[in-house]
Amino acid sequence: MKKFALALAVTIAFLVPQTVKTQEASRWEERARNVTITRDDWGIAHIHGKTDADAVFGMIYAQAEDDFNRVETNFINSQGRLAEAEGESAIWRDLRMKLFIDPVVMKKQYAASPAFLKVLMDAWADGLNFYLAKHPQVKPRVIAKFEPWMALTFSEGSIGGDIEKVALGPLQQFYGDRPDLKVRPSITPDAYELLDTEPRGSNGMAIAPSNTTGKHALLLINPHTSFFFRSELQMTSDEGLNAYGASTWGQFFLYQGFNERIGWMHTTSAVDDWDEFLETVVKKGAGYVYKHGAQELPVTEEKIDVPYKTSSGMAKKTFTIYRTSHGPVVRSQGDKWITIAIMQEPLKALTQSYTRTKARNYDEFKKVMDLHSNSSNNTIYADADGTIAYFHSNFIPRRDPKFDWTKPVDGSDPATDWKGLLGVEESPNLKNPASGWIYNSNDWPWAAAGSSSRKQADFPVYVDSGIESARGRHAVRVLQSKKDFTIDGLIGAAYDSYLPWFEKPIPALIKAWDAAPASDPLKAKLKDQVALLRAWDMRWGVTSVPTSLAVYFGDEVQRGIAGAARAANLSGEEYIGSKIPAAQLLKALAAASDKLTADFGKWNTPWGDINRFQRITDDIVHPFTDAGPSIPVGFTSATWGSLASFGARSYNGSKKIYGTSGNSFVAVVEFGPTVRAKAVSAGGENGDPTSKHFNDQAQRYSTGSLRDVYFYPADLKAHTERTYQPGK
Repeated sequence: MKKFALALAVTIAFLVPQTVKTQEASRWEERARNVTITRDDWGIAHIHGKTDADAVFGMIYAQAEDDFNRVETNFINSQGRLAEAEGESAIWRDLRMKLFIDPVVMKKQYAASPAFLKVLMDAWADGLNFYLAKHPQVKPRVIAKFEPWMALTFSEGSIGGDIEKVALGPLQQFYGDRPDLKVRPSITPDAYELLDTEPRGSNGMAIAPSNTTGKHALLLINPHTSFFFRSELQMTSDEGLNAYGASTWGQFFLYQGFNERIGWMHTTSAVDDWDEFLETVVKKGAGYVYKHGAQELPVTEEKIDVPYKTSSGMAKKTFTIYRTSHGPVVRSQGDKWITIAIMQEPLKALTQSYTRTKARNYDEFKKVMDLHSNSSNNTIYADADGTIAYFHSNFIPRRDPKFDWTKPVDGSDPATDWKGLLGVEESPNLKNPASGWIYNSNDWPWAAAGSSSRKQADFPVYVDSGIESARGRHAVRVLQSKKDFTIDGLIGAAYDSYLPWFEKPIPALIKAWDAAPASDPLKAKLKDQVALLRAWDMRWGVTSVPTSLAVYFGDEVQRGIAGAARAANLSGEEYIGSKIPAAQLLKALAAASDKLTADFGKWNTPWGDINRFQRITDDIVHPFTDAGPSIPVGFTSATWGSLASFGARSYNGSKKIYGTSGNSFVAVVEFGPTVRAKAVSAGGENGDPTSKHFNDQAQRYSTGSLRDVYFYPADLKAHTERTYQPGK
């Protein structure tokens, strides 16, 4: 009898997982029958489902078809599991994520989710698992099965989320192998991070009907991210979903895009949306306490395991991490521990990210913004009613203005505690400004609508810590006083070739050369170069030699001046144009000429021979090589004020410079009785180098030649490559 019972138990144990698998497979197949994926002649997926959940199932399946590696990698990273794929070098990155992302907490939030959102998360996980079931040749690096709660770990869509504000070096120093956690040498985060000076973020522009020939609002959607960071697609359903745009790989909402009534574009904000607190920590008994007013409160201790791959299998490191009411301890300064407070609202963030795609007008969109979870972004908005708007960062803690919030504040003083959030109406937002246009280019909002902009003096200083950038001045230049915008006219503005950063440095350089004595050897050496720059209209172009000279000169002359410029309260170009000695300017141009000659055989090398777009593999870290095919790109880094941004540098010893960030997705939308749009993505939609859609947009991308968007079924019908159901 005992043997029979044991055999029965073993049989049941075997059958239950098989039954679950069968039930899952049946559910996936049923869902797939409700979904149609239509690929247009650019390989872009247009997904239709009976329900919104069906559309989510289909869109994430289509994303996995196009580039499962990028889908999985985003969620490996969001869960702090990168070391499981890449080894010990990723341990500290994983620990940083695990300080904020706890699967136990995420599962509880999933369980507490509103019914509509839970259904979407279920469909998301089902779509990915169905893809893996139908493609057994695809071997996930870490996540063999996706669970619905995982969608909450990557819920907001930005590149470089709030968690990445924690510097890895100081984190490693604090939680490393030293036995004493009390006293650490003072250290700043910048000492540990590679300095990347390429401006990050995006351009957004909205044009009111009064400034357009068609009397319809226009919107420019132009995120500046790492290339291939998002997928272009359309989601529709019988429940009213109809949105088109860019979706960050692995997410089930369109982060930047439009529906038939409204459009939205996010730009990185300079808002102060996070803070560090200096904690006074004392050893007490077996643990620690920290001071908060007259109280001594216990420091929370927690064990975190970080598994990592080794040559002999998996291993793990266990860390004891610490928290106060302000947040986790992330580093130290002198004898103080430093905690960080950031937005931690994954459920609200995912709700806001998805529901904005279904808003139909300004009031509905603003209601979505009331969730206050679009933390690090400003938003440019336009709609079919003719409304244009600017929403400043959506998560702004209310603080006591007597403190300097640009530095860590005293966490023992209760007056430094956050006092809730500023309401949407308390931010420097704009709606239908008299200027008839709005822009943001990751600079301050005080010029967002020209003379119709909000006034800096009317808001707390922590609302924005940005500057007026060369790119921002350029945006104002192309938008002000123009009343006849069209779709093509707005595209032209977005690719305007002027480089305003050089307005002061180049005249200063020419003046230095003019004033140099004839006996100066640089006078003769730089004669031809200065003549070209004197005649230059400060516009980029693939055939432009002055662009090459100016960019290499700019790189050379601004090395090491950042601190001096800040001390003088000047921008880099202003400092170079007024403070640098003449001899230094001439030496910088000579060094630039020498480098061009050494790398390309002559200093008078056209810009397009240097500045290149290359995509030869789908590796996330691309293996750039001068020996491989590439194409010229005219537009430059945003550093120089180029609105169309191409962040490029040398890789692997290359002489040419290759772009990896900047313009990644560009769309211009007109909201008339029907929506009209044009768009282009970097490279192509598909990550498979053998696909014809791997690099079929590269030439258009490099020249700013946007293609028509097939938003309506009638448009798509004439440009359909194939139509199918997931799994078929």
